Amino acid sequence: MKALRRLTVRAALPEQLAPLGEIVANLRWSWHPDSLDLLESVDPDLWEDCHGDPARLLGGVSTDRLAALAKDRRFLRRLQDVSDDLRDYLEQPRWYQRQQELEASRRTADRPPSLLPSAVAYFSPEFGITEVLPQYSGGLGILAGDHLKAASDLGAPIIGVGLLYRAGYFSQSLSREGWQQERYPSLDPQGLPITPLRDSDDNLVRVTLGLPYHRVLHAQVWLASVGRVPLLLLDSDVEENDAAARGVTDRLYGGGPEHRLLQELLLGIGGVRALRAYCAVSGHPAPEVFHTNEGHAGFLGVERISELSVGPEALSFEEALTAVRAGTVFTTHTPVPAGIDRFDRDLIRGHLDGTPGVPVEKILQLGAEEDPTKFNMAHMGLRLGQRANGVAQLHGRVSRSMFNNLWPGFDADEVPITSITNGVHAPTWMAREIFDMGEREAGPEAMAAGTAFEAIDKLTDNELWAVKRQLRERLVGEIRRRIKQSNLERGFSAVELAWTANAFDPDVLTIGFARRVPSYKRLTLMLRDPARLKQLLTDRDRPVQIVIAGKSHPADDGGKELIAEMVRFADQPDVRERIAFLPDYDIGMARYLYWGTDVWLNNPLRPLEACGTSGMKAALNGGLNLSIKDGWWDEWCENGKNGWEIPSADESLSGTTDEHRDAVEAAALYDLIEHQVAQRFYNRDVDGIPTQWVTMVRHTLKSLGPKVLATRMVRDYVRILYAPATAARKAMLDNHCAGAKELSAWKTSIVNAWRDVAVRHVESTVEGDPTLGGVLQLRAEVVLADLKASDVEVQAVFGAVDADNRLMTPETLILTLAEEGDGTSFFTGDIPLRRAGAFGYTVRVLPIHPLLANPAELGLVATAN
Repeated sequence: MKALRRLTVRAALPEQLAPLGEIVANLRWSWHPDSLDLLESVDPDLWEDCHGDPARLLGGVSTDRLAALAKDRRFLRRLQDVSDDLRDYLEQPRWYQRQQELEASRRTADRPPSLLPSAVAYFSPEFGITEVLPQYSGGLGILAGDHLKAASDLGAPIIGVGLLYRAGYFSQSLSREGWQQERYPSLDPQGLPITPLRDSDDNLVRVTLGLPYHRVLHAQVWLASVGRVPLLLLDSDVEENDAAARGVTDRLYGGGPEHRLLQELLLGIGGVRALRAYCAVSGHPAPEVFHTNEGHAGFLGVERISELSVGPEALSFEEALTAVRAGTVFTTHTPVPAGIDRFDRDLIRGHLDGTPGVPVEKILQLGAEEDPTKFNMAHMGLRLGQRANGVAQLHGRVSRSMFNNLWPGFDADEVPITSITNGVHAPTWMAREIFDMGEREAGPEAMAAGTAFEAIDKLTDNELWAVKRQLRERLVGEIRRRIKQSNLERGFSAVELAWTANAFDPDVLTIGFARRVPSYKRLTLMLRDPARLKQLLTDRDRPVQIVIAGKSHPADDGGKELIAEMVRFADQPDVRERIAFLPDYDIGMARYLYWGTDVWLNNPLRPLEACGTSGMKAALNGGLNLSIKDGWWDEWCENGKNGWEIPSADESLSGTTDEHRDAVEAAALYDLIEHQVAQRFYNRDVDGIPTQWVTMVRHTLKSLGPKVLATRMVRDYVRILYAPATAARKAMLDNHCAGAKELSAWKTSIVNAWRDVAVRHVESTVEGDPTLGGVLQLRAEVVLADLKASDVEVQAVFGAVDADNRLMTPETLILTLAEEGDGTSFFTGDIPLRRAGAFGYTVRVLPIHPLLANPAELGLVATAN
């Protein structure tokens, strides 16, 4: 008989071991080596059997073992040390607190301090913290988890908000034919490292959302402690809900459009309500900044507008929108329109009509796009966030181009979307051996600060090579174990699998490729010429071995076919010891791959990789990248020094077919592996050390180590986005929202008048011939209609022009008001002629206000015709 549900019953800890429960209750153990060592020592065999899950460990350890540990002085001393270290970590000032003190010390009459937020709410549909809390599918969730961990390490006051999926994403296995199969194991919240949020009367905290037809969606709030960062997870599987409502949080990215919409309504609107409840219960400062990690949580803005639009001091919709935008940050991770969530407008209308204080037509305008029947979540995110960013420099450029139509009249480069390149959490992803070397040579403080990488020069080539060989050997052991396990599950007998004991070789060049499996990531590009790939794998003198992993979305049959094609190739007897596809890619598997591979392969269609943080994690372990110049690699590749650039045909073969492009880039990949990567790996000195290779490993750690850190990323968010958003929000809400009311009224007047604003005439003069070093004098006649000159900025835009008279890399000069008349004003300025050749200029008018974050913010511009 099958059990209805399962739960994990934990052993009662003796009083002496009470700190063990506190250590397990905080997910910091997942990236803290001393905590992991301590937990393993409770029962090493059981720890291995439960795959490093502390909840399962405490649920399975015997009372006799606990009693013995309670009398073990050595264990108790270690326990106390780890407990004290955790308390210090949670309570002592860190980077953020020091920044606050520094800003306060700089306060002068002329220089107010930079406003650092007292709290930031970080919303994401998934969070990859640890494999024992499987609430992630891929890079977006892992990035969110690393963001919270780095914020904790820095002391940044972030509160995470997400959903608790009772079946996570899915567990992946393979059929005998290599077809991906999905399983959705039911997760027991009692066995996860989370606790239910309770109010001061010990009642469970619940939030509710109204649904069509007078239904109500109830959700319980769970709390995970990610170091210093609280993570709130909403769960709809509660008694008060009907069967359909209970299933809202069943699976990550599961179900049809309405199911997805309900998840996103719960995340956004329910998440804000959960935040309010958490702050009331805990006394945590209310968030001043709301950070939307992708468009899935965009409805948080609707809820916050609603909060400001009801009550005795209610704001109008436009005033509330203005106030909410100021404190909102939107991060896009999507490089293609097809990756954006879009819903039928009627579905949105049906679920949001009746939102208190917010007319549904106003909500629909927030998500408006080219297709009048669709509601676009990314468009809503951009319209609700005064500040937005992509996740790499190239991705920022792609995003500005992709969303250019929201700012008509502006060049793509002027679209107000900046870039903050992603980072990864070093304590989570660095191999213990490399992390320990850094602490030994530079000290724990330098490792924590990310300044220890220069100390790599203190290590000899022999030391570095020995560590990399040790990590490769560990990976090979894990590959052999997983190959055998996977093939047994596929239906092969143990007798047929004797070959797995010799699969892979710890002395062979090892390439890793692991990621989600949408078509643009091109899992099977390496199979373009199977004979050529076999030649590389089985070369007698310079063999290569490749380990591959990744999941395809359950509804993506095209992705599943790519996996099956890869598995069929890897099943062939002549190559199966040199190439393998490992199913069920997760954080636990990923660590082995990042630690042990020599080269990390990434071959997406450029420029469709937003960032690609897996290559960063490999780099933190001395892995060399072999990649198309996309995502982060586009800005930090030093070809031949920290890896290799796979030449991309996206620019050199204009108009080429995908088929031709794949052929060209696959050929370049094979040539690089054979003639550069393998050659350098196997070129040894008299001591058997590949000195050129080790030089690249050393340079990778020194040059990329400080750049790819998530702590660098979070510092960038604080400086570039969170602090300005805090100041903008304060300016809006102070004095009973005077700033929001004033700016909203100004915007309304600008929008109403803008149709009559025009550059009527531009005169230009040059003394003598237009020679290099001369000056072009401009006088522009501008019709301002009902606006004042102080409402606008008149700019001369100039620079070199192409054959179509389009300005290339233009410069701007603000023209000076020379004469203000009744409706018409004159502006003048001098343009320096600093370059020879074809030169052009124009004049335009932009609305300007001190509370705007960017002159393009309103999307209004009048340009001379």
